[in-house]
Amino acid sequence: MRHAWIDASAGVAGDMVLAALLDAGANADVVQGAVDAVVPGSVHVSARAVTRAGLRALRADVKPLIDSPPQRTWRGIRERLITAELPPAVRDRALAVFTRLAEAEATVHGVPAGDVHFHEVGALDSIADVVGVCAALDDLGIGTVSAGEVALGAGRVRTAHGELPVPAPAVTELARDWRVRAGGTGELATPTGMAIIRALAERCENLPPMTLQATGVGAGGRDTPDRPNIVRVLIGTPQPGGLAPGSAAVDAVLLEANVDDLDPRLWPGVLEGLLAAGASDAWLVPILMKKGRPAHTLSVLCEPGRAAALRARIFRDTSTLGVRESPRAKTALPRLFVPVRVGDATVPIKVGHLEGVIVQVMPEFADVAALAGREGRSERAVLQEALAIATAAGLVPGAPLPDPVAPSVTDEPPGLMGGMSAPDRAPRPPSDESGGE
Repeated sequence: MRHAWIDASAGVAGDMVLAALLDAGANADVVQGAVDAVVPGSVHVSARAVTRAGLRALRADVKPLIDSPPQRTWRGIRERLITAELPPAVRDRALAVFTRLAEAEATVHGVPAGDVHFHEVGALDSIADVVGVCAALDDLGIGTVSAGEVALGAGRVRTAHGELPVPAPAVTELARDWRVRAGGTGELATPTGMAIIRALAERCENLPPMTLQATGVGAGGRDTPDRPNIVRVLIGTPQPGGLAPGSAAVDAVLLEANVDDLDPRLWPGVLEGLLAAGASDAWLVPILMKKGRPAHTLSVLCEPGRAAALRARIFRDTSTLGVRESPRAKTALPRLFVPVRVGDATVPIKVGHLEGVIVQVMPEFADVAALAGREGRSERAVLQEALAIATAAGLVPGAPLPDPVAPSVTDEPPGLMGGMSAPDRAPRPPSDESGGE
């Protein structure tokens, strides 16, 4: 899985991140195709080489092809993204960015998120920036993103709401809990650029240890002589076990939301959809909210790189207005699978072990259910038979992990199919029916 680190130390805007990803090798036709899927025939994306304070960079030119593009609400943008023919990862990331932005604008203006009118983000160029960035990340095979400290700027700027202080209110709302500094005068960070970082970057960190594979430099519109007006993207393969100063290890992310107004018939589909989208686990817990209202807490456990996409899916498929997010450390037992013969078929036995001692033994339930269905037997009977055969073969908690070359194993004890040869003992990822971690 490739990782992208965004250097926004000189500021950030959506078109600057897009240009940096194009400079790093993203296919321009893929980006244009994704934009056309959302707003067909309405905007053209191109790139050209420029210099910023003497440094070469790529400038993304996003040109509307229609006159007077309409302002749009978040509700309208969301509908376009959901119905567009986009790869799931691109759609989910784009939804995550716009959701983050809509919530910030809603807080600033005191209106419901769905009714927010995006004066600049609703414009075609900004839709192209967000969708283009998400398509470029997918095209480059980037699974995870992080970013460093962001320069926000200083002074005042004119907007559709009049003259506002810099950083603009929406930018400050999006920058909560992120390392920031002024970095210079003028508007250095736009709401779109800040939303991209907050929705897609898992953490704020200095450049993490990685094997560097590509770099890209995206230019802003102005050429300031005292500092390069650029965003850099560094792409590579993370080094296992390495951490940059100021960062922390995150094995998993827990997403949670309290929901009290969703038709309960929808919950099974919501959970199935989250698991299909890459969640490690998803579950519901009944709760009692204020004023005695019955509700559910939706919990979703996932790899850090999938958090943004799954967060967007929660917003899409449920009625929640907010999702809590927290890092989780995870300790998983080493495991291996041993096939045992049950009648004329085989069932994999999952064996969790620690320091050479068996800790957990359990047949894979999906295989048990399939065998029971084929033979017209109860799942309970097949499960008990598979456990009995595993026990007879010495696969019991507290027993030492068998040596694959021991005579008691290679001589094929009763019930054990083909002994425990090296291929039989090879680890494999747990299935969805394997009981979580």
